[in-house]
Amino acid sequence: MIRRAILGAAMLCASAGAAAAQDAKQILTMTKPNWIAVREYDGQDLLYFTNLLAWRCGVERIRFAVNGERLDRLEHEPCHEDEAAPNALYSEDILPYVAYPLGSVESVAVEVSYPDGSTDSADYERAKVLIR
Repeated sequence: MIRRAILGAAMLCASAGAAAAQDAKQILTMTKPNWIAVREYDGQDLLYFTNLLAWRCGVERIRFAVNGERLDRLEHEPCHEDEAAPNALYSEDILPYVAYPLGSVESVAVEVSYPDGSTDSADYERAKVLIR
């Protein structure tokens, strides 16, 4: 289901260059409450970045911090510009989430930088982004 949603977003954002960046910026602005999610699974907190990664071809950089720590760059696979779905996620080595000990993710800060030099950011409390 997640892969299908990512592929759908990729098809919408398949335009090139500045248009892709503008599309991504508009969509991410509208979907800011859903940039991340926390899921308790298999004895861990999984911090998902699926929505952001679906639009990664239109962003310069994604950084995040958990529980007030320093912002770190989110590692993700590159945009597949030569393919019909450039934002599709194919890698099995780079997952759309980061794992933490169960119950440890209390808050998350996210910063998105765009190719035009602008940035947007959001802060999330666990209870607001916890999915079951």
